[in-house]
Amino acid sequence: MKLTLGFSPCPNDTFIFDALIHHKIDTEGLEFEVFYDDVETLNQKAFRGELDITKLSYHAFAYMTDKYVLLDSGSALGFGVGPMLISDTEISVSDLEKNLINDPKSGTREPVIGIPGKFTTANFLLGLAFPEATNKKEIVFSEIEDSVLDGRIDIGLIIHENRFTYQDKGLKKIIDLGDYWEKRTGCAIPLGGIVANRNLPLDVQHKINRVLRKSVEFAFANPKSGLEFIRQHAQEMSEEVMYKHIELYVNQYSVDLGVEGRKAINLMFDTALEKGIIPEIKDGIFLTA
Repeated sequence: MKLTLGFSPCPNDTFIFDALIHHKIDTEGLEFEVFYDDVETLNQKAFRGELDITKLSYHAFAYMTDKYVLLDSGSALGFGVGPMLISDTEISVSDLEKNLINDPKSGTREPVIGIPGKFTTANFLLGLAFPEATNKKEIVFSEIEDSVLDGRIDIGLIIHENRFTYQDKGLKKIIDLGDYWEKRTGCAIPLGGIVANRNLPLDVQHKINRVLRKSVEFAFANPKSGLEFIRQHAQEMSEEVMYKHIELYVNQYSVDLGVEGRKAINLMFDTALEKGIIPEIKDGIFLTA
């Protein structure tokens, strides 16, 4: 059986899926047609129901629990892994809050914030921390740093490996939104998960769930097995940065969400629902109890 599979070219995803798509494990008869896209493109494909299995943002998932169900493995949750707001000048949080209010009399304008996508978890956290921030511009995540540097935007909301590169470019951190979430909730921040299309037979959904876990476990047991595959998609990242990225985003929650991972996801959705950021969720979101 051949299934369409979408994930990002980022090291954490290629690390996780290497064994699965290259048959280094028993895939129980499953074959995969792979699509490599940035997270917001994957979100949009999922909205259209185009893929059988896909990585997506937890924020986006909240809008399509009727189409997809969350698998136990492959998720990116963690501490110290959240998105960051950055600028080319030193800006304090209090100054940012003042600047987010347009004041024509004083001649100030609301800064333009570059975001990696409307339905990314990063944008969800931005809305939670700074609900007044409305002047946003959607930009592919890998171009946000340069967009700040060349003045196309005033502030960037960065994700993924840009956590490791923004300082090298002379950019300054305003706030770590993952840290904001952790202090507010005490929970890991749910960034992205792997989901299966509900149109697939239930036994196939469970087969995907099993195979994906085996792929993650293989990656942990053989961390350099997929090095060439990871490097191929890593946009000229050094091996050191690639594995820093993997260590940051691939952890025990990637093997199995467990009680704590599910608690964090439920808390995120409950908070977003309370703030009116997402619609009411009527479907059970987890494949397994």
